[in-house]
Amino acid sequence: MDLTHTYDVLVVGGGPAGAAAAYALAMHGHDVLVVERKRFPRDKTCGDALTPRAVHTLHQMGLGPQLAPFHRFTGLRTLAHGRQVALTWPDHQTFPDHGYVIKRHTLDKLVLDHAVSVGATIRAGTEAVSPIIERGFVRGAMLREAAADATSSVRARYVVVADGANSRFGRSLGTTRAKGWPFATAIRGYWESPLHTEPWIESTLAVTDRDGRPLPGYGWVFPLGDGTVNVGVGLLSTYRDFKSVNTTQLLGEFVASASQRWELTSESPTDEPRAARLPMGGSVGPKSGPTYLVVGDAAGTVNPFNGEGIAYAYETGRMAADVLHEALSTNDPRALTQYARQLDDTYGLYFKVARLFARVVGRPQVLRELSWVMIHSRTLMEWLVRIMSNTLQPEDAGPAEAAYRAMARIARLFPDA
Repeated sequence: MDLTHTYDVLVVGGGPAGAAAAYALAMHGHDVLVVERKRFPRDKTCGDALTPRAVHTLHQMGLGPQLAPFHRFTGLRTLAHGRQVALTWPDHQTFPDHGYVIKRHTLDKLVLDHAVSVGATIRAGTEAVSPIIERGFVRGAMLREAAADATSSVRARYVVVADGANSRFGRSLGTTRAKGWPFATAIRGYWESPLHTEPWIESTLAVTDRDGRPLPGYGWVFPLGDGTVNVGVGLLSTYRDFKSVNTTQLLGEFVASASQRWELTSESPTDEPRAARLPMGGSVGPKSGPTYLVVGDAAGTVNPFNGEGIAYAYETGRMAADVLHEALSTNDPRALTQYARQLDDTYGLYFKVARLFARVVGRPQVLRELSWVMIHSRTLMEWLVRIMSNTLQPEDAGPAEAAYRAMARIARLFPDA
């Protein structure tokens, strides 16, 4: 690498947000370098399901044909209180009527390779350990190459922070998570199942502990079409006894409850289950500085309603790239101030509603009663799916949109939380 070279943009992290930003920047013709601590393919804690919102963004990147060979699903099946409701994805003027289930070690490599194919440069196995700061501006990063145990530096006019939920690089720039805001813990594993080609992804509301007490979270089974299903549970931090829950045991109990329904062929997963903490609802800030932007999980953009992070990682990566393209094209770094406003315009109120929802359902009795009412009404479940998946029609006065607007009016009365 030419150490005297200055890139237009340095992207720290090659996951969904970083790859989406790198792709868009390269398509704009900019000189972009991605540094990624791992070597792809690599595994991640995830449900592996791409919702219609995520599929739309991948289509925008020209990856529609590459998605086609993977397992396609047409809707969501929800279970609670001994009942189930299966709903196809609602019609939408923007988003498709289907999703895919793709393991992250495959998907993330696919998207990052796509960015490289249009001109982005990738330096894998290399960690950005600290920013280079000159007169208060971030101008690159100090790098450590794991294989050679060597350090070097790279310079760039702008930096995109995309190193995930733990975001060491972001923290070195002063980003912090709003401590009082909800987050979640998720754990998942893979089990063999003859039902791996089911056309539904499945969600179980109000998972229970070993004593049968409901917990604020949900369990999932997502078929991969390759002989296995992704089975996992997520738990909200708004539960009073959140810290005392053993998520490994919780997963085991959920697997036992789903085993007969999905005909799991073994009590043991195909590999060791993985767990992760999910910062949600835009809880990490600041989102930008004079020469850097923070995207995806590093900015805490996981949806508190359903734990989805991939779609928002792709979207925020693309937003950041468009803002940086303007800054580079006009030679005016003030364009970066648009990014935080765009995030707030796009997600601010929705995430606030979702955060308040997470607080309400953090009480098991409330969740029990709410889930009982919802699962007994197909109409209410249709509304819930549209709201929780963020696939509301922007100019529709339908009942789901009306219900969301009522929730939004309530949310506006509360201080940020």
